[in-house]
This record gives sequence, structure tokens and C-alpha cells, in this order.
Amino acid sequence: MKDDIWSRDEIESPCVKICVVHPESRLCTGCLRTIDEIGAWSRMSPEARSAVMAELPSRAGQLTKRRGGRAARLLR
Repeated sequence: MKDDIWSRDEIESPCVKICVVHPESRLCTGCLRTIDEIGAWSRMSPEARSAVMAELPSRAGQLTKRRGGRAARLLR
């Protein structure tokens, strides 16, 4: 069921509710935004949001899969 009362005429957030910041890239592993972008999202202009949204697909390559847990991180 669609709720027309809460629909807005603005760019939706790319948030997928997997809010984990990658320790090296400093990007959210769910939506690929930076912490600054996440914090400023509600205050951004539609143009600024569009610019961020357009850039998100190219950020996926910046995330490296973590392997080995804590022991592997301590060896770095």
C-alpha cells in the first residue's frame, strides 16, 4: 500500500539500512556514501543529492572485502 501523505517530490535516500562504515575507504558498505554525505543528506539541495547519487556506482570498487577478522587486521 502506497502512502501518498508521506510521499515527497525529492530524491530518495540511497540508504539500504546496512550502516557499516568500511575502515579503510570510510564509505558506508550499504549505500556507499561518506559519513559527511550521510549527515548532510537532509540539508542537501536536490542538485547535490543527484550528484552524489550519480557518483555512487563508481564507488563500489573502493570497497575491499575484509578477510581474516581481527587477527588479519593486527598483522597489517
